[in-house]
Formats: sequence, structure tokens, C-alpha cells
Amino acid sequence: MRRDCCLILQKLRLALPRFRPRAIVAFMEKLSEIAALIARHVSKDGFHATPLERVTLVRSSTVTMPMPNVYRPQLCLVAQGRKEVMLGDRVFTYAPGRYGVVTYDLPATGHVVEATPDKPYLCLYLDFDPVMLGDLAQRVPPPGTPSLPIGKTVSGAGCSLLDAVLRLLRLLDDPPALPVLGPLAEQEILYRLLAGPDGARMRHITSSQGRVAQVGRAIAWIGQNFRERFSIERLAAEVGMSPSSLHEHFRAVTAMTPLQFQKQLRLQDARSLMLVQDIDATTAAFRVGYESPSQFSREYRRHFGEPPARDIARLRASPGLAVVA
Repeated sequence: MRRDCCLILQKLRLALPRFRPRAIVAFMEKLSEIAALIARHVSKDGFHATPLERVTLVRSSTVTMPMPNVYRPQLCLVAQGRKEVMLGDRVFTYAPGRYGVVTYDLPATGHVVEATPDKPYLCLYLDFDPVMLGDLAQRVPPPGTPSLPIGKTVSGAGCSLLDAVLRLLRLLDDPPALPVLGPLAEQEILYRLLAGPDGARMRHITSSQGRVAQVGRAIAWIGQNFRERFSIERLAAEVGMSPSSLHEHFRAVTAMTPLQFQKQLRLQDARSLMLVQDIDATTAAFRVGYESPSQFSREYRRHFGEPPARDIARLRASPGLAVVA
């Protein structure tokens, strides 16, 4: 913990030169309590659902291999350990006290890069409730400056956000209060995000107008049709954009082109089919839309680092390395 504390303190002093020592200590105490609450409620590695409907707790006692996943709109707050998430050509680094916001269903690759049995990686996921978020967005004044449209970002948490997360996690030890106070704590977290540096980005989730909203519809369309062949022209017509405008704005939001987005979804789906249903690579390739097993094998190896059969064997032999970060 000492190394993490020192790094966080250094960053706080650089970012907030007038931040009082007492406030820094309070920040570290809140972060330590969040880590302790997560550790008490999850004793095994993996993802763990909680009585709080949209809250998931994650633990990993080892570093993990890069694991692709589709990240849905959510908050991820890291309390202990470190992880990296790759979205297209961008790399996002999470450390204790840093949180990530995802505003669309995005295929990305994450892995835990710092964790030990004595000091495991610990984090909290909160899926965004679009109804609750939409209601709050109408009542919270929008920030003065617009954000970049990228659908994922990582920021440093403030004490107010940590306070709200703490209030939510403490309810795990108070089941009678959970159904009454849980929604209030969740609303406070969303309020802090809307009122903070990610406020404009959070509003993209609830917006139905503009280019970013059209990209959101394109992302949803690909998610439903990724096994089928399609052209950029067809996708652009589906969402009411020109092909050139769609390509430009889609890349700005997802850090990849629509066809790269489709390819990642296909490869992730094929990997899941082979791992869960125990089918061979050729069958998986055809099911997700590939017409050439050899092309599938080349792209799979390029994306996952191993040919399909060897990759699946590795995952089955070391399930602890396959925890999705």
C-alpha cells in the first residue's frame, strides 16, 4: 500500500498544489475503506454480483492476460492494484483512486498489471441506469466546456465521489436499508459524475440528437448485426449519415473504424463459443460470419496472440489468468 500511497500523494500534490495535507489523508482513508469493504465481500477471484442491482465487485490475486470484452456503459473505480484497458489504439491506465467511464458498448481489451495474493486487485463496477441518468441530466447544469466524444476515459476521483461510493458499499452491511438508501447513493454517484469533468460525456448516453447520438445508434446496430456482412454505405444509411461523416465520427468515439469494430465483436464471440460450447475453430468461424477459416485463424492469432486451439487450451489450463479486468 505504501507505494500506491506515495504515488497517489505525488499526483495529488502536482494536480492540486493547494490541496491541504488533511484532505489528502482523508482521501487515502476513504480509498482504504473502499478497498477493505470490497475485500470483505469478495473472497475469491472473479466478478461478483451484489444485492445492489447494478453493482459488481471484482477481485484478482494475480496479474492476468489481456482479455477482450465488450464494456457496457458503466463506472469502474479501482481501489487497489492496477489495470490497463486498450481501446483501438488508445491505452487507459487505472490505479488506486482512478475511475473509468464508458458511455457506449465498446469492445476493448483489459488486463490486471499489478496484483498479488496479499494485495489483490480490487475494483467496483456500477452499470449506468439510463432512466435515472436521464432524469438527473435534466436537473444538473451542463458543464461549460464540451468533452471529446471518445466513448471511454479515465480520471482521478475526488473525495466527494469516494464519499458517495462509500455510502453505497456500506449498505452491503445493512440489508434492511439497502432497498431504500441504495438508489439514493447511486443517484449521488451519477450526480458527481454529471457535475464533474466527465459530465458532458455522460450526457452522450441520454442524448438522442447530434452526430454522437447517431454514432451510438451505429454501435448498437453493429452489435446486433455483426455476424452479417455489411458495407459502410448501408450502415450510414441506417443511421442517417454520410459514409465519410460516419467514418470520421465513429472513429472519434470508438478509436476504430466500423469494420474494425465488427471484427473485434466477431473474434470475441468466436472465442466465447469455443471456450464455453467446446466447438472447433472452423465451426466457430462460420457461426460468427467468417467465410474463410484460414482468414479467421490469421485474424484470431493477430488479435489474441495465439492460434485458436492453443489460445483456448491456455485459457482452460490457467483460468485465473483469464479474469476480465
